[in-house]
Amino acid sequence: MALLDHPDSEEDPCLHVLADIAERLDDLSGEVTDARRQAALLAQVLGREFGFTGDTDTYDDPANADLLQVIGRRRGLPVSLSILYVAAARQLGWMANVLDLPGHVLVLVGDDPDPVIIDPFNGGRVVDRDQLVAFVRDMNQGRETAVTHVSTMSNRAVLVRLLMNKATRAEASGQGRRALTLYQRMTVMAPGYPHAWWERARLELADADVAAARSSLTAMLEVTRDDDMRARISELLSSLLAN
Repeated sequence: MALLDHPDSEEDPCLHVLADIAERLDDLSGEVTDARRQAALLAQVLGREFGFTGDTDTYDDPANADLLQVIGRRRGLPVSLSILYVAAARQLGWMANVLDLPGHVLVLVGDDPDPVIIDPFNGGRVVDRDQLVAFVRDMNQGRETAVTHVSTMSNRAVLVRLLMNKATRAEASGQGRRALTLYQRMTVMAPGYPHAWWERARLELADADVAAARSSLTAMLEVTRDDDMRARISELLSSLLAN
C-alpha cells in the first residue's frame, strides 16, 4: 500500500531492512521460547540497535504512517511501529499481536498464561498492568475506566487503522481528494468495514459525485448490521434518488 504512493520507489531496500532485523533476532534468540525474553529481544533489536521509535516531535507528519518512510526514517506512529514489531516476531515463529487501545496500540508477545505487553512507540518498553490501567485512564482524560481485557486486532483491522490515520490527517490538512483515495483503498482492502464506506460516500458527495456516493452507501448497506445506521443509509439513498 505504501508503494501506491511511491510508484517510482523500490521495495527491495525496505525488505532488506526487515530481513536484517529477522536475521539479527535469529542470531540472538537461539531456542528462546519465553515471552519476556522474546519481548526484550524485540526491544533490543528494533528499538535500540535499529533505532525504531515514536515520532514525538512531528507526530502528525504523514510520513509516520507510510511504511516505506517509517523504515527509512526509523520514526513512526504506534500502529506503524507495531506492524514492524509483530512482523519481525512472526518471522521467527513467535506469537505476537497488535492490541487495540483507544488512541494507541501496543504489542502482545507470547501466548502463554503470562504474555508480555510492549510499547513500540517507546522503544519496546514493557507495559505492566498498572501502567496499562494508567495509560487507558490518560486516553480517557482521567476518567476511571475498568480494564478487564484488551483485544487483539486482525491483520486487516490493523491496516484499516493505519489507513484511517492517514485519511483523517489528510482531510484535516485540507486534502479531501487524498482522503477519498485512502478511503477507496480501505473499501477495496477491507470491504466488510462499514465506516470506510460511510466516509467514502461523504467525500464523494462533497465532490459532487452522487452516483459514486449511492454506490458506496449501497455497499455499506450490505455489510452493516446496525439497524439505526441501516435506516439512516436508506433514508439518505432515497433522498439522493429523489434528486
